[in-house]
Amino acid sequence: MAFVQFSKIALAFGDRDILKDVSLHLAAGSRACLAGANGSGKSTLMKVIAGELPADSGERAVQKGTRVSYLPQSGIVHRGKRLRDEAETAFAPLRALLAEAERIGGLLESARSDGGAVAALLEEHHRLQEQVENSGYYRREALVSSVLNGLGFSANDLDRDTGEFSGGWQMRIALAKVLLEQPDILLLDEPTNYLDIEARAWLENWLEKFPGGCLLVSHDRFFLDVTVNEVYEIFQGNLKRYAGNYSAYEKLRQTELANLMKRYAEQQEEIAKTEALIRRFRYKASKAAFAQELIKRLDKMERIEIPENLKKINISFPPPPHSPRVALTIEGLGKSYGARRVLSGLDLTLDSGERLVVAGPNGAGKTTLLRILSGGDRDFEGRVQFGAGISAGYFSQDAAEAMQGSEQVLEFMEAQAPTALIPKVRDMLGAFLFRGDDVYKPVSVLSGGEKSRLALLHMLLKPMNLLILDEPTNHLDLHSKDILLETLRQFRGTIIFVSHDRAFMEALSTKTLELSPGTGPSDPAHAWLFYGDYGYYLDKLNNNIVNNTNNVNIIVNKTSAEQRMHNKQNQAAIRRLERQEAELLNAIEQLESERAHWEAELSRPAVYSNGEKAKAAKLKLDEYAALIREKTAEWEALAAQLE
Repeated sequence: MAFVQFSKIALAFGDRDILKDVSLHLAAGSRACLAGANGSGKSTLMKVIAGELPADSGERAVQKGTRVSYLPQSGIVHRGKRLRDEAETAFAPLRALLAEAERIGGLLESARSDGGAVAALLEEHHRLQEQVENSGYYRREALVSSVLNGLGFSANDLDRDTGEFSGGWQMRIALAKVLLEQPDILLLDEPTNYLDIEARAWLENWLEKFPGGCLLVSHDRFFLDVTVNEVYEIFQGNLKRYAGNYSAYEKLRQTELANLMKRYAEQQEEIAKTEALIRRFRYKASKAAFAQELIKRLDKMERIEIPENLKKINISFPPPPHSPRVALTIEGLGKSYGARRVLSGLDLTLDSGERLVVAGPNGAGKTTLLRILSGGDRDFEGRVQFGAGISAGYFSQDAAEAMQGSEQVLEFMEAQAPTALIPKVRDMLGAFLFRGDDVYKPVSVLSGGEKSRLALLHMLLKPMNLLILDEPTNHLDLHSKDILLETLRQFRGTIIFVSHDRAFMEALSTKTLELSPGTGPSDPAHAWLFYGDYGYYLDKLNNNIVNNTNNVNIIVNKTSAEQRMHNKQNQAAIRRLERQEAELLNAIEQLESERAHWEAELSRPAVYSNGEKAKAAKLKLDEYAALIREKTAEWEALAAQLE
């Protein structure tokens, strides 16, 4: 079985330890993700696993013939080839196998005997031919079209030069090539950063069928929940494994971190008391020896450290101006790009305080609608009317381009912030991933992602009662997404937003507008308004519940007594399942601890060099691995039932 295994990997940059004695095992069927704060070393570990970055110490073992493919999170640019030809370069290793098979075929033709050498050549020739056949090489044209289509490319894109595609689409090309390589171990660093909802759903399905092992880094909770069954967290250079999907890891980790914070607070209290005693007695001759003992005790104390990302950050933004009852009225809104109709006769009324998520496939007009509402596009049909006193703010991915200047980030934000918020600007920047010396960078040298985050924060500093947000969670880690989500949920104004983060959409939205582009005069663009959040919209979409009413199809949320009774009856069952889930996760955690113990035993020279001891340790390791698989299967069945 193909696998990659690491034992006691250590890596430091200068005086900072990035990885400390990290051990990891990936094999066919592995479905794992790497978790940890920004800057904790996730991408670094990915590069070490891929063989692109050497570790300072430790062992890397790769089963012979194991193919590892790695997708970094950015920085790949293609040019000079048609899209279809660039994608086909993923099959280059198979062409090398075919060339080797042809070479062996030539040797067989000139062979004069039927001895062992000929038999070995025949066996190798057969193995190579079989490997190429099973790889799908002879179906590569269909595979290329299927993968590119799944990632959002159209048939017309196939013959375009790759140099014509923007940065986000360049990364989609790179992702397509990695998938087409069909490796044994797949390493994907933020593969969903540039994917829309449809492409993410396609990738989820692809990974479900993928026979090899994969390790993911992602800031999309829903994507991780449906694709992984184990989580490795990098925390202060150490790596720890958690069984279950990302939500299960978060539940367990929340308890662990609460205990850590409690122990940190207790230790800080002890340090403060000890330092007070030292100050009191160190200059008294009769107590000098006692004071020295206290100083030694402090020096020997193993300090509990709390990383910056775990420190609670509460940020508040200026309160919005008073809002009228109706925030926005749209009548007969239409928009075309040449012969292509993206919006047609859209009517919509939005009350103040509502949070509307705009959904729909790529090209449906979501960004177009937001740009019209923001005033950035005035070439449209129909009428857009804001309520009296509405003050709107607009965030788009293009906002990053306007962020220029030689001012430092901190100076720029303090100059823009209301007086009352100036003392809180540093914390706000930290919540948006500008930490440490990052706040002293000139705005002009920031990366695209950094400028995008700064533009979002800059917009939120202004007192407004209508926010129009196009992909606000891009380039934010999960911790920062949580802070942004909590801030927006406390916002008392109206929000209209587009996002590709399903968990964010479900948590923030109260209404859902789905846009569907038209295909021609006989099939105009449509819109469906759902009186419920994004999760409700998906349920209705799956059940095909759509009632046509003029230009906008309206789906009303069910709030009857019958529905409330049904929900109430579910609560007892849910609580029972949650208790069982907690018990199973605790049991799995204990088994993982035992397995880690026997893995450590097996890595000791005194054990692995002794046949009997090694065999006994291996039996124990297999026993706990089997128990973990059994308990994990129980947990997965229970989690599905709970969901």
